[in-house]
Amino acid sequence: MMSPIAEEFPGFSASRTPETLLASDGQRVPRGIGGGAPVLAFDVGGTDIKSALFDADGTVLGLRRTPTPALGDDPAGALIEELARLSEELRSQHPQVVPAALGFVVPGIVDADAGIGVFASNLGWRDAPLRDLARERLRLPVAFDHDVRSASWAEHRIGGARAHRDVVVLIIGTGIAGAILVGGEPYTAGGYAGEIGHSPIADGPECACGARGCLEAVASAGAIARRYAAETGTTPDGARDVIARAADGDAVAGRIWNDALDALTMSLAQLTAMFAPEAIVIGGGLSRAGGVLFDELRARLAARLSFHRMPELLPAELEGDAGLLGAALRARELT
Repeated sequence: MMSPIAEEFPGFSASRTPETLLASDGQRVPRGIGGGAPVLAFDVGGTDIKSALFDADGTVLGLRRTPTPALGDDPAGALIEELARLSEELRSQHPQVVPAALGFVVPGIVDADAGIGVFASNLGWRDAPLRDLARERLRLPVAFDHDVRSASWAEHRIGGARAHRDVVVLIIGTGIAGAILVGGEPYTAGGYAGEIGHSPIADGPECACGARGCLEAVASAGAIARRYAAETGTTPDGARDVIARAADGDAVAGRIWNDALDALTMSLAQLTAMFAPEAIVIGGGLSRAGGVLFDELRARLAARLSFHRMPELLPAELEGDAGLLGAALRARELT
C-alpha cells in the first residue's frame, strides 16, 4: 500500500524512515548518540525550543518542544533564563542523570568559536555572548553553535553524511539554510559561511533579505507556494500542492517547479565547482518529495557538470531532530 507521502509526492521512497521511537507523550524520540558522558541539549528556534537530556548510554530523556517565550528588552538574558528553567525541569525529572556539559544551538549569524550570537532577526539580539552567559548561569561547560551547522554535524556523525568528510548540507523548507564541512570539520568563516539560500542564482525576484535573485527566493518551499499564489490568485496547500498540480498538468505549477529545480541545480553546480563535496545532503520539508526532487536534481546536475566530480545527492536522515542531536554531540566533546 502506497504511503500518504508517496501519494502526495510520486517517486517518494517509502523505505526512507527516520530511526526514531515514540515517547509516552506521543512525541518522536530520536535515536541515541552512543555511549559517553550525560549531557543536556537545546535547539532554540524563533517559534519553539527543543530540549532533552541524554544519559550515559546516549538515550534521549524528556524530549520536549516548548514555545519560545517573548524575550523582551534583554533577549539574550531572557533566553538563558528559559534554558535554566528547562534544565531544572529535566534534571528534577531524571535525578539519576547528572549532565557533565550542555550544548545549545540558535539560528541567525553565529560565531561559534567566539561563543557569540552575532545577529538573529527573529530573536532580537546582536553580538550577544550567549556561550558565556549560559556557562555562568547553568554552571556547566557549554558547546554553542548555529542550528543548521549543528544539524550538519549530526548528519555527518550519525546521519546521512556519515560516510563522507567533504559535505554540503542543505535544509530546504520555508527558507533555505546550509552548512559546509571540509575534511570532516565545519567551515564557518566567523559564522558567515553556509548562507547558501542567499547565494545569487538570477537577477530576481527580490528576497526578504534585501538582495535580488537569492536561491531561497526561487527554490524554497515557501517561495514555491508564494509564487504560485501570486500568479494564480489561488493559495496552494504548500509546495507539495504545487508539485502535485504540476504532475497533473497545471502549466503555471509546472513552470514554477521547473524554475525551482533549475535554481537548485545551478546552486549545486556552483557548490560542486567550488568545494567538490563528496556528498550533498538535502533535508527539510522539500526533501520529502523523494524522487521527484532527487532524481530530477541528479539528472540535471549531471547534465550541467563536465570534468567535475559528481557528488552523491542524499536525503537527510535525522529530519527535525538533527540540530538537537548535534548540540548533544558537541556537548559530549567537552567532557
